[in-house]
Amino acid sequence: MLQAGIFGRTAGESRKPYIVRLYNALHEKGATLFINESFYKLTKQLLPEGAQVHIYNSNEDIRNKLHFMITIGGDGTLLEAITILRDMPIPVLGINTGRLGFLSAYNMDEIEEAINAAAHGTYVIESRKLIALETKEQLFGTANFALNEITLHKKDSSSMIVLHVYMNDQYMNSYWADGLIISTPTGSTGYSLSCGGPIIMPESESFVITPIAPHNLNVRPLIINDSNELKIHAELRSRNYLISLDSRHASVPGDMEMKIKKASFAIQLARKPERDFLSTLRDKLMWGIDKRN
Repeated sequence: MLQAGIFGRTAGESRKPYIVRLYNALHEKGATLFINESFYKLTKQLLPEGAQVHIYNSNEDIRNKLHFMITIGGDGTLLEAITILRDMPIPVLGINTGRLGFLSAYNMDEIEEAINAAAHGTYVIESRKLIALETKEQLFGTANFALNEITLHKKDSSSMIVLHVYMNDQYMNSYWADGLIISTPTGSTGYSLSCGGPIIMPESESFVITPIAPHNLNVRPLIINDSNELKIHAELRSRNYLISLDSRHASVPGDMEMKIKKASFAIQLARKPERDFLSTLRDKLMWGIDKRN
């Protein structure tokens, strides 16, 4: 019997027809559903009669119980689901009901196709590496990793911060800027790209260090191998600055020491066989769109 995880965050009126289609398609396959509690409360009235449902709140509730995880929402929903999955080696099928949906393999009109692919394994797995943060204070607990990027950013609107960066204990550079992005290849099409960083193929074993509004105009994004470990010390006029892991953030004191390196596990993103990274770039970033062709 199929054991299907469902993760969602919102269930507005415009999304409810698609949620009904998702639940019905899984029910027709005889799947047992594991739904995160907050989403279950929003959508329990949409479940088909006789549906087999379990509610979860944590990794421990679903560990070793799922064949796959389906996220329904935007990229933020998928990123949040990953914090619960952590190192579970199961495929994640994203159904995009948001705007861009760069990480999601299926759109709202492909729900039945997505369920068929999940049930029969007719998808392609892309292993996406994660980036991890280490601090003595364990700021983010067991979810100290990110799929897209780790960002350090000034907290006050007026003054810059100075970020002293060391790679494998060797001094690399001091960035005078509004902040710094350390991005994975997956995140290279996100915040880093908007700050002038390069697009990197998902299989690249790299991180991108991208300054945010640097004061030194000769400082440019730098690509490093993901086997390297970074240490960062901040120098700032205010007492605190911000650090974010994807969409999660915390205020940290300026004297905090941190290490950034590749996480010890990866996430398994499922996609359609015909929808590879290059076709996603053409579709989502509208490459080649020109009135001449």
